[in-house]
Parts: sequence; C-alpha cells; structure tokens
Amino acid sequence: METGIRLTEPELYINRELSWLQFNDRVLHQARERRHPLLERVRFVAISETNLDEFFMIRVAGLQQQLASERPNPVPDGMSPEEQLAQIQVHTRAFFAEQRRILREELLPELEGEGIRIVPYNRLDRREKEELRREFEREILPILTPLAIDPAHPFPHISNLSLNLLVVIRDRGREVLARLKVPNTLKRFLRISPPQEPPEPGQHHEVNLVRLEEVVAANLDELFPGKEIVASYVFQVVRNADLVIQEDEAADLLRAVEDELGQRQFGQSVRLVVTGEMPGELREWLAGHLGVDHSAIFAVEEPLGLADLEELTHASRPDLLYPPIAPRIPEEFKKGRSIFASIRQGDILLYHPYDSFAPVVDFVRAGATDGGVLAIKQTLYRVGTNSPIIEALLEARDERTQVAVLVELKARFDEEPNIGWARQLEARGVHVAYGIVGLKTHAKICLLVRREEGGLRRYLHLGTGNYNPSTARAYTDFSYFTADPDLGEDGTDLFNSLTGYSEQEEYRKLLVAPGRMRRRLLQMIEREAEKAAGGRPARIVCKINQLTDPEMIRALYRASRAGVRIDLIVRGTCCLKPGIPGVSENIRVVSLVGRFLEHARAYVFGAGEDEEIYLGSADLMERNLDRRVEIIFPLRDEASRRKVRRILQLQLSDTANAWELGPDGSYERLRPEEGKEPLDSQALLLEEPV
Repeated sequence: METGIRLTEPELYINRELSWLQFNDRVLHQARERRHPLLERVRFVAISETNLDEFFMIRVAGLQQQLASERPNPVPDGMSPEEQLAQIQVHTRAFFAEQRRILREELLPELEGEGIRIVPYNRLDRREKEELRREFEREILPILTPLAIDPAHPFPHISNLSLNLLVVIRDRGREVLARLKVPNTLKRFLRISPPQEPPEPGQHHEVNLVRLEEVVAANLDELFPGKEIVASYVFQVVRNADLVIQEDEAADLLRAVEDELGQRQFGQSVRLVVTGEMPGELREWLAGHLGVDHSAIFAVEEPLGLADLEELTHASRPDLLYPPIAPRIPEEFKKGRSIFASIRQGDILLYHPYDSFAPVVDFVRAGATDGGVLAIKQTLYRVGTNSPIIEALLEARDERTQVAVLVELKARFDEEPNIGWARQLEARGVHVAYGIVGLKTHAKICLLVRREEGGLRRYLHLGTGNYNPSTARAYTDFSYFTADPDLGEDGTDLFNSLTGYSEQEEYRKLLVAPGRMRRRLLQMIEREAEKAAGGRPARIVCKINQLTDPEMIRALYRASRAGVRIDLIVRGTCCLKPGIPGVSENIRVVSLVGRFLEHARAYVFGAGEDEEIYLGSADLMERNLDRRVEIIFPLRDEASRRKVRRILQLQLSDTANAWELGPDGSYERLRPEEGKEPLDSQALLLEEPV
C-alpha cells in the first residue's frame, strides 16, 4: 500500500545511539529478574557497566570528534552530534541512578540474606580494621604510588578506566592535592575473616567484603606521614579507545596495531565519573585538567566501577549461579566414525551452547592430525585465551600440511591477544595474513583440504560466532559442517582473495561482503515484496544483532507496504520503527535478552517451496555490508532448515526473554497470556533438542 510518506523522513528512524542505550537498559533489567539466580543478577549489573564503558570509549568518543571537526556525519533520524550527546548524557544519568538503586535496594539486601555482605569501612569493628591495616601494610602499600599535584609536579596521566583517589591534604596551613591510583592488580573486594564456627549442613560460611579503595582511603596516613588528610574522593576517567590506523601507509600492520594499542590509555577523555561527595569546585578542577566538558561529568552514588562486581560471582556459592550446562553431542558425531565420515553422510548443523562446541575443536584438530589433510585455512577474529583451536593449528604445521590463518588484528579490545597468537603462529611456520587493507575480516570459516580415494575433497566449517570455546558456552551461535563441493570451491576462492590479490565478487553459493551480499539481500527482500503485491504468500524472518543500515530499512519498509509479513529478532540496536500505518504495519520487532547472549544471525526469505534460509556472520549494518569481510551461506538440507525454523518459531513465541519494539521507539516487556506460564525459549532449548 503506497502512502504519501517518504521513506527517508527522519521520523521513520530511531537514533542508533539511543537505541543501543535502550538495549543496555534491557541488560540492566535482568538484574531485577528473580528467575535468574542471585549472583547472575549481580553479573548483569557488571555487564551493563562494561557495555556502557565501551559505548563511551567508541561511540561517544566518535560523536565528540564529529563535534570538534565541525563536519557532522548526517544520520537518518536527523539528530545532530550535539543533540545526540545531550540525549546520551540525560539517559546515562538516569541509567546510573537506576543501576545504583537496583544494587542498593534489591541486590545488596538479598546478598546479605545469603550471608554475602559488602560492609562499609566505617561499620567495621576495631579487630577488623586492625586486620585490614596489617593486610594494607603487607600487600597493598608497597604497590601504591602517591603523586603530588603542584607547580613542581604536573597533573599526572590518568589511565583509562582506572580507579583513583583525589586526596586533599593540609600541609603547613594550606590545602594541597595528590592523586593515588587504586591498583587493578589486586582484588577489588577484600575478604574480612571473622571467627566462624563450621557451618551447619546445607549452610554456608558468611562472606564479609570491603572495597579496596575504602581500605586505601582509611590508611592514607601511611602514605602521607605527618600530614593531615582532609578528605579523599574516588573518580574514574573513560577515554577514547578507538584505534586509528592508516593501513595503506603501514609497512607492518602488526607493528602499527601494536604501536596504536600503546596509545589507547592516552586517548582523549570522554567521561569523568566522580562520587557525589566530591565538591563542585574539585569536579570542575579535575575536568579542566582532563579536558572533559562540564556536561560529561557524572556524579554518582558509590561504588564506582561496577564492572568489578563480576568478582562476586566467584564467591564459592554455586547455589547462587546457574548450574553448568551439559551441551549435547549430536548423534551424527556419536557413531564412532571419523568426523570426515560423519560430514560425508550429510551436512550437520549445531546450535551452541545447547549443542557442544567440541565438534568444532575436533574438526580443526582432525585437520592437524589426519594424515590425509593437505591444507588448513581458517579465519580468527576473537579466540580468547588458552585456545585449543590455536593449539591444534600449531600442531598441524609440518612438511606435509599447509596451514594458512587470517588473524584479524583489529578485532576491537582483542587486538593484544590476537597479536600474541599471530606471533606464535608465525614462529611455528604458519602462513599468517592480516586481511585486506581497509576491511576487517569478520567471516567465520575453516576449510580443510583432504586427499581421499576419489581425489581431493574440501570440508568446511561455517559459523555465526567466533572460534572461542569460552564464549560458545555463553553465546547462541550456529555451526555448520559440510562437504558441499560448491561451498568448498567458494571457500578456496574466498581465502585466495584474503591472502592474495584476488578481487572476486561472484561466488557459487556464498554471499560475501563487501560485494554481492548487499545486492543479493536487497533482491530477496524485493522479490518477497513483488510476491505479496501479486497476491502470493510472502514472508521474511531475520534474526540479527543490529539493524542500522538505511537502505535495508527502506527495503523492509517497501516490503511491508506491499503486504509482506516480516518478523525481526534484533537483539541490540534497531533503527527501524515497526507498526507505522502505511509504512511498517506488517513488521514486528522483538529483542531477546536472557541467560545467553543471542549472537546468531539467520535470514529466511519466502515460505514453502520458495523458502531460502541463510546463516552467517553479518548484521544489517553499513559496516558489515560495506566495510567488513563477511559471509552468509545457504542451508540446503531439510534437517538443518527444519532446525532453524523451530528455533525461530520458539524465539518469536518467547514471553520470558522478549521485549517488543513499538512505533514510538520504546520497548515493552512481553508477558504470557493470563493463566499461562511464560515461554522461555532458552530454557526450552536446553531441555529439548531441536
């Protein structure tokens, strides 16, 4: 149905930054959900803080740079950088207030009821303070470095995200200042050891904790002997952490990334967080020395740095955490055959963490140990620490096996471990490439070439997530094993373009970005619109992390106008507004936030015999479609397609983890119908294989 509304009108779009802040609100809301165990709820507070820190380090820093350059980048919703920054500041103040309220009024009392107390230092008794004084002298004092701030001692560098004390000292009748960094090499929460009787059966020892910065503040006389400590105040700075690398000018990309990493702690300050007790003149003085605008000063209730609450989840209280899951090993891998024989029997689709990640590791390991494997080629984006994938690749390098690995050095906040892995692989003779100039390689693919009786055969693993066993236990992702000849040849062509000078855009079955992926996705959306306009059944379902690309949003709006029923499962940022009459009334958008991070991407176009299903690494964002190497791949076998349909059906019916986006840009928590139990798609998938 055509209307007079132009699809470029700003009111049809949600601001990207504000949409992301709403997502983080949904993460924080999990801390209030009593269906999660108590320490998992504490973990959600920590995650929400880490998320916000990274948002300021990258997104807010970018907006501030736009503002300074006076060359604003137009956004579809029409907001200027000034307007976006103003809205972000308002939202962030409300977020901090709600975050602290949840901690103070809900989580800390419930923790205390379980015998886990964070005790303010001023409520400790004399014995406890003396014990902490001894620990301070023994374990903390030797690490501390007080820095005076006066004409002879310039204002010190404050490193990104460090916790600091601004100390006010009276010296010879005048007040002077010093800065003291709270060491991040120590635990943030120190345990007090009160005398305790052995707990009764089924009971637990009480755990009393005190914050490290309070212990430091209470013992400042040890650092400034003979001086009067007037006061001390905690503060934290967030800096621009986005790396700027001129790849086309870098003779050695690995060294360029390494050098730039060293500057991350020195980036421009973008946010100053202080305690509410810090006087206004000291806040302004700090902000002036840090180059922080007044609007970017946030005075909050203690404690600062809530990301450190993650420490509490290691308090030896498994009863307050989710029990470890026991991922399923699919039947195809249980029959005693080699992994290659299993894949030759038919394509295999796994859905992590419900299905075990072990077959992915076994696939790479088989490539390293099987005498018939002649080549291993793999992309690595985020692999984590102590990686069994890397170990297998290191073992594989010998005279008969060619190993080529593309390590993405610019994987944000994973640059340092990736540099380490790249150096280790190179030292063992592995061919290591760093991708294509100007593009991040985000595709997830591993190709094994094996000599068999009939000749060479290619085996592929294609995924939506990283080759990281740790995140595979917490993120939902698809893994696909296939020996499809066309996909195998596509894999070879892709690696040739990544490690050589090939500029191939056309592939047999893979959709690769940049290049054909955008064009083909638009064609499939337009095809559904044409079918609906002609009165034929038409359907689009997308499960993605982010939806921000204006061209894709306009294509979905046109399809909705034509009558296509569209369901979008968008975990995080969504700039599309559903439910607008004459524009998007046929579009529904839900976001799932629960125990596991929804990370898989799936695209379904059509219904019945016309249905096409693709999985892959790409979201509908300009960066994924135009500035990253991405792949999405088709599912041909019916068993895998049936599995994806079932998963999407469950998630679209979820009433435990789902939030629905309205035409005004706000999200509403979905609830079950009166008298019905909530449908928790994540819990069901844990209980029942699909």
